[in-house]
Amino acid sequence: MAKKENNSKSNYGKKEKKAFNKKAEKKVKSNKKNKVVEKTKRANKKEQSLSEGTALIGVEKRNLSVIKETVKAVTKVPNKDIVKVPAKDIVVKNEQKSIAVKEEFKFKKDNLKIIPLGGIEEIGKNITVFEYGNDIIIVDCGVAFPEDDMLGIDLVIPDFSYLEKNADKIRGLIITHGHEDHIGSIPYLLKKLNIPIYATKLTIGLMENKLEEHKLNASAKLNVVKQGQTIVLGKFRVEFIRSCHSIPDAVALAIHTPVGTVVHTGDFKIDYTPINDEVIDLGRLAELGNKGVLALMSDSTNAERKGYTMSESSVGEVFDKLFLNCRKRIVVATFASNVYRVQQIVNSAVKYDRKIAVCGRSMINMITTAIELGYIDVPKNVFIDIDMIKNYTDDQLVIITTGSQGEAMSALTRMANGEHKKVNITSNDLVIISATPIPGNEKYVSKVIDDLMKIGAEVVYSSLADVHVSGHACQEEQKLMLTLVRPKYFLPVHGEYRQLIAHSETAKKVGINPDNIILTKNGKILELNEKEAKFTGNVPFGKIMVDGLGVGDVGNIVLRDRQHLSQDGLIIVVVTMDSATGEVVAGPDIISRGFVYVRESENLMEDVKMLIAEEVDNCVRRGLTDWTSIKTTIRDNLKDYIYQKTKRNPMILPIIMEV
Repeated sequence: MAKKENNSKSNYGKKEKKAFNKKAEKKVKSNKKNKVVEKTKRANKKEQSLSEGTALIGVEKRNLSVIKETVKAVTKVPNKDIVKVPAKDIVVKNEQKSIAVKEEFKFKKDNLKIIPLGGIEEIGKNITVFEYGNDIIIVDCGVAFPEDDMLGIDLVIPDFSYLEKNADKIRGLIITHGHEDHIGSIPYLLKKLNIPIYATKLTIGLMENKLEEHKLNASAKLNVVKQGQTIVLGKFRVEFIRSCHSIPDAVALAIHTPVGTVVHTGDFKIDYTPINDEVIDLGRLAELGNKGVLALMSDSTNAERKGYTMSESSVGEVFDKLFLNCRKRIVVATFASNVYRVQQIVNSAVKYDRKIAVCGRSMINMITTAIELGYIDVPKNVFIDIDMIKNYTDDQLVIITTGSQGEAMSALTRMANGEHKKVNITSNDLVIISATPIPGNEKYVSKVIDDLMKIGAEVVYSSLADVHVSGHACQEEQKLMLTLVRPKYFLPVHGEYRQLIAHSETAKKVGINPDNIILTKNGKILELNEKEAKFTGNVPFGKIMVDGLGVGDVGNIVLRDRQHLSQDGLIIVVVTMDSATGEVVAGPDIISRGFVYVRESENLMEDVKMLIAEEVDNCVRRGLTDWTSIKTTIRDNLKDYIYQKTKRNPMILPIIMEV
């Protein structure tokens, strides 16, 4: 400013300067600017081209330093309107100016990587990795329940080896809701990687029960978030959007990344009359769609079903009808995690002046947590201990229990078998099974229904009345989600292959480019940006089986052996041999388990003994003293003989005792 003042003195003098008004000052500045421009135009073009880049960059550097000093000064001023503009925002804008001048300053963005480790082409075990540069976030960490051929297996969890390898990149685990197929594997992950977890209040509450069983509560980094909240994890901004499912506090996710926004629906349905009056935030989803969504990952569970999923409130109406004028004791079996269903049972029980008792550990834990956190509204003294049911008449009682899937050790199954210590089913019981059998469980549920009816109980299930509705969207709701979000890329998730295909067809109907519909697989690396999406590799994935306290110690070989034993049984051959001479001292003795009943197959057993004795003698005559080779000879020859005689293939276990 001092230089400009000096120039003014020399050009106009002191008297003229005092006479300046604001309008004249603006005019002089404009004239000076025009003179500079004209002078620049007259300059030598060659000289200009040689110095242009350096001069501009120098100006930008000076500007940046001035801006930085200005920001430092501004931040000291207690003016809220000014402080709202962070320094980094201003600097970034000017850095972008410099980049525009010199192309070599441009930096290529990383691609976003989406890597499912579970939940694709299967039901359960949901877990997805999002990776950008040196930052990783994980969405959900669930279990799958064992298939029929997984004998003795309690749970199936994902393979965490990729996460262990990249532990330093992980910024957090985000959970969409509190169902087992989304939170069940968290204890097993935390035993390997103690990473921060972000979830809504009820989801955290259910998680705490699970972590307490594994003695991980003290070390777990649990963070409660609210629907509508946004958190920053490295390069990711994760927005929690209010959703609707069969459990409260469910959220969809808007994952904002440097290359675009990914919307992950989680499990959802569009219920316009939900129990808690909190409708899915369609407005926010539409707003994201208007701004532009890079990719949509959407729940495919009910992708084969046309129309809409019925409202949860419709089940309450059916309960009221069943409770009305019923003089029997009412037993209701449902999913422990279906808090809304429990609330409706409570509502009907209160309406018809019945006390409620609860059976099943998981149901007790769920209801206790939901009441403590305010997700089940119940008057005082409605719930009673199961031991107190003998103090009430049948028409004064409702029993809420687990076992809606016919699980072998569930409370309802034990009631049906007459093995429950606290509840005996009689002909004066109305049993309501408020659930639909999970595929594969149909025969177990049917057996429980049959057993209950044999006792004389009245049984109501989904085939007879609308006592259950799904928590997942059908085709019309999926269309609405696709239409609102309008993604560039669409990834159907959370479903078996046929369901993913059906969801893809629905997407085509609403105008999604078929080339942009991506059917991914567990373990495949999908890289995407604003221009393209492609698979670039694979990471380790698989099924880790939990058997009791053992995690991962049961593999395919062990399962194969268990299947083998379950199908054809076991034969143990015991031979005692002299270690010095190799002669048979005692035996062979035959032990059969699950193959044939020895007492009824004496002739076969004698033939087997003679065969083994001959094979051992042949080995001795040939000078074969290696016990392993002798065992192999016994196993191979006996296997062929037994299959020839019985067409069975039992497991054969030769044992040689040395003396």
